[in-house]
Amino acid sequence: MKREAIRISAGLAATVWLAWAAAAHAQQAVVDTEFVAGAGARGAILWDVRSEEEYKKGHIPGAVNLDDPQTQLRDSKTEDYIPIPQIEKLLGATGIDLNKEIVVYGAKALPSAYFTYQTLRYLGAQRVHVYHGGFDDWKAAGKPVSTERTTLAPVEVDATLDKRLLVSTQDVVARLNRPGVQILDARTAKEFSGDDMRALRGGHIPGAVNIPFEANWVDPDTPRKLQRKQVANKDGMALKSSDALRELYAALDPRKETIVYCQSGSRASETATVLQDLGFENVKIYDGSWLAWGNAFDAPVDNVSYFNVGRVNSTLNQLQGRVDALEAELEQIKAQAAKKP
Repeated sequence: MKREAIRISAGLAATVWLAWAAAAHAQQAVVDTEFVAGAGARGAILWDVRSEEEYKKGHIPGAVNLDDPQTQLRDSKTEDYIPIPQIEKLLGATGIDLNKEIVVYGAKALPSAYFTYQTLRYLGAQRVHVYHGGFDDWKAAGKPVSTERTTLAPVEVDATLDKRLLVSTQDVVARLNRPGVQILDARTAKEFSGDDMRALRGGHIPGAVNIPFEANWVDPDTPRKLQRKQVANKDGMALKSSDALRELYAALDPRKETIVYCQSGSRASETATVLQDLGFENVKIYDGSWLAWGNAFDAPVDNVSYFNVGRVNSTLNQLQGRVDALEAELEQIKAQAAKKP
């Protein structure tokens, strides 16, 4: 009798553990190929965030496409979100229902997939995931591919903004030097130091810790290796193990408010999602990021450098001189060719 009770107890424990594991997996932001296949089978919305051209060449069957959300959902000049009613209209016309389960994917490790994931959370979606391996892993697993455009029935979208997820320039300024706040810069080391300047000023937010978002990958140098044909695939762009990621962010306190930024919020979205999956309790994205901070002269900067208009104009003049010389040489060659019988 006792032995039977032990068997039942052990079986119940196993069942409970499996149920907990399944629930934990369902709550994870970053999901794998198996999860995506299951999500598609149960009717989840699959959103391919690659360009329309790439989508037409092949995509996960049933996936919808809105071209690149970074250009569709943001103002091209400021890279701020377009008005929320416009976003609601775009999503509704595509059939992207915030009340349903949604899986976002792009190419492997594509930051815009994470940007879209965080945008959906900001708009109030509760059951949303991001497929880090994206279409690359889907094809590598031998899964079916479609070239037919999927059209979903239009829906009414009524966003409920979760303003806890994003912070503004003023919010970040107000939090500088607070002991309960830590700031993470997900840009490259050269952007952080101010050597690579992508605004009127270069440098970084005072007190920020620099961990480039590519450091989340098994091999951060994979894109360059692909260009040099040193590797044949994107396997190195897979996320590191949870243990390796915890070690990467060991200097940060998961209990503190963590503000992540990059140039315009996309790379920061990838790092923020990783931190959330690691259990960081209060992660926020500075959506304006360096594009806003570097151009706001009342915002303090460490390692500050300034955009040198004179140097840029000098370089442009030199380039124009070379172009003029090449055009003159080309005209001479044309003239000589015309004289030949």
